[in-house]
Amino acid sequence: ASLRQRLPDYMVPAVIVPLPRWPLTPNGKVDRKALPNPEHSGRPPYVAPRNTTEEKLVAIWSQVLGVERIGVHDSFFDLGGHSLLAARAVARFRQEFDVDIQLRALFELHTIEDIARYLDTLTWAAEAAEQAGSDANGGAGREEGML
Repeated sequence: ASLRQRLPDYMVPAVIVPLPRWPLTPNGKVDRKALPNPEHSGRPPYVAPRNTTEEKLVAIWSQVLGVERIGVHDSFFDLGGHSLLAARAVARFRQEFDVDIQLRALFELHTIEDIARYLDTLTWAAEAAEQAGSDANGGAGREEGML
């Protein structure tokens, strides 16, 4: 809780393991191989993708992050994401969904569920604007008083 007050979410470690003392190599450096594995992954319970948008996002994240089982409540940054990988993911979102999504969106909406909702809204808005544009040009089938 203290770190979340001082750091952006993507910089807060998913798991903190207290140690009575650091394992050291004979040279006095931290022996990374001797560090214990965290018992708790820090990940929320797995929830499978529930629609096509979430399925596509899970596939993109899996390729970008190199993680296999990704649930809709997993955080991009808790799974090992960083700014470079975020840029790659957003580029793939643009290709897959044909919408103009900003990189900032991934930093603000870090879960599959949140990004899927955002992308679905962007897609709906683009389709609605396209339909309104075609209605304005043709005028056929347009009811009086409709925007």
